[in-house]
Amino acid sequence: MAIRRIPAVATAAILTGVAACSAPGDGGTGGGDGAADSVVIGVASEPDTLSPLLGYGKDGNSKIFDGLLARDADLGLRPALAKALPEVAEDGLTYTYTLREGVEFSDGEPLTAADVVFTYETVLDAKTNNSARSELDAIEKVRADGDDQVVFTLKYPYSAFAARTVLPIVPEHLAGGQDPNTGDFNTEPVGSGPYVLSSWSKGEKLTFKANPRYWGGAPEVKTLTMAIIEDDDVRATRLRSGDLDGAVLPPNLAATFKDDKARRTYEAKTYDFRAVTLPTAGKVTGDRAVRRALDLAVDREAMVASILDGAGLPAYGPLPANDSWFAPDVERGQDLAEAGRILDAAGWKADGGGIRAKGGQRASFTLLHPSGDKVRQDHALAYASDAKKAGIEVKVESATWEVIEPRMKNTAVLAGFGSVGDPDFGLYTLLHSTLAGDGFNNMAGYDNPAVDKALDDARRSADETERGASYDTLQRALVKDPGYTFLTHVNHMYVLEDRWAGLTTQIEPHEHGFASGPWWNLESWEPAPSGRSGK
Repeated sequence: MAIRRIPAVATAAILTGVAACSAPGDGGTGGGDGAADSVVIGVASEPDTLSPLLGYGKDGNSKIFDGLLARDADLGLRPALAKALPEVAEDGLTYTYTLREGVEFSDGEPLTAADVVFTYETVLDAKTNNSARSELDAIEKVRADGDDQVVFTLKYPYSAFAARTVLPIVPEHLAGGQDPNTGDFNTEPVGSGPYVLSSWSKGEKLTFKANPRYWGGAPEVKTLTMAIIEDDDVRATRLRSGDLDGAVLPPNLAATFKDDKARRTYEAKTYDFRAVTLPTAGKVTGDRAVRRALDLAVDREAMVASILDGAGLPAYGPLPANDSWFAPDVERGQDLAEAGRILDAAGWKADGGGIRAKGGQRASFTLLHPSGDKVRQDHALAYASDAKKAGIEVKVESATWEVIEPRMKNTAVLAGFGSVGDPDFGLYTLLHSTLAGDGFNNMAGYDNPAVDKALDDARRSADETERGASYDTLQRALVKDPGYTFLTHVNHMYVLEDRWAGLTTQIEPHEHGFASGPWWNLESWEPAPSGRSGK
């Protein structure tokens, strides 16, 4: 059975090519400490944990760990800890991996098949607080065959399984003696990847040093610092001042560097989308007529143009319109007249102030967005403006995630989602009713039997035509019964000093910053020759 390579949304694009800046070591402004072999990147958030057992790095590209497989620039699967792609039984129920020889963890201990078995069994253990466990539902058992071979037996053929084996592998001799939920391994990880965590100042920065034992060869970038800077404007200011070598920026701020001769701007295509969660438990958001009206009231194209400066696409559902799994007949524009008819038919009548009401309940609800995220703030404000035209009041509030998380089961949130590799990865956790209210899974508490069936059928089918039909059914069901208002698919923008060669971008998931970005292959960067672009 061949491993299916999922078509990319589009090739990742480099937006702007500029003249070369200083080569490392000749007085460039970046790097914080000025070291030629160090890189300092500004990102908006930090992970809660660095343990793959709790979900860190599950989509690959962790700098500390490796999976059995990894992804290349075009998202194709390639061997990592495994010496080759898996041998797959004809019935699709057995995957056999042979490990690369001589791989060591950064503490010098050898990596064996027992570490792989331990990692997967711990993630699958119901006592482990891993919210992505459902992505490995197909596994019946995993066993070691000697020190260098791992065999997975599946409950049902799962065509996307190989792509899930980018899951990072942890050392049993360290993590095995700890509670995976509370142990020191969460903040003091040891892996086989190209970098080792050297320090973590919570809320400030994480610093990584090159791993001298890395099986792939010593990286040219010896020190990587991820500076945690939640505010977009502050991140841009620190980049401009030379305090950072690079940063994740929203499109409007990335555009301010377009004439900067010392830096390059990169745009990565993504599966990342912004949506408003509409909790079914809400008195207003729980009404299907309100949800349908909101879906028709929003002007998605205007959001792409004004908020994203064209760096994205209108979102008609969780899959982008240029994805091979997208159902093209679900594209729809703003239709305030139809939104009004739906609300009228459902008994939501406009009062003197223009806001509708039904049975004494005003069509009004609160929408939370994370503070410091200007892109989400602008989406929230545009959404509220469009909703008001349909007679629905949306009260926008800014808050930290510490404030948002306890409220998000009952309060709408301007949220971000999106996974790469296969539709199952992102859609199941977003929509399946069994995951309703499970942390950031199914935040809307969405429950639609037709959608559940489509998700289950697509997950268990090995036939691409059947899977495509299931995902078409799902996307059309979301139009009739939306649990979210899908707004835009957001391309990711990065600005970096132009002093390294080998930078590219991949098609990216929602989660970006630590793993995704032009530094996804940081271990392969080389100093840019003097007088040449770091292209």
